[in-house]
Amino acid sequence: MKRVLTRIGTWAIYVIGTLAILYLALYAYAVFTRQEFVPGDPIHIFRNPEAPTAA
Repeated sequence: MKRVLTRIGTWAIYVIGTLAILYLALYAYAVFTRQEFVPGDPIHIFRNPEAPTAA
C-alpha cells in the first residue's frame, strides 16, 4: 500500500510541475506577443448594435 501511495504522490508532483511549466510558457507567450499600448490611441470598445441600451 505504501508503494502505491508513493507512486501516486510522485505522479501528482509530475503533473503539478508540468502544469506549472505550461502556465509559465503561456504567460511568457502572452507577455511577448501583446500589443503595445501607445498613450493617446483611442480605445475601441466593440458592442453589439442590437443590444438593449442601459436605462
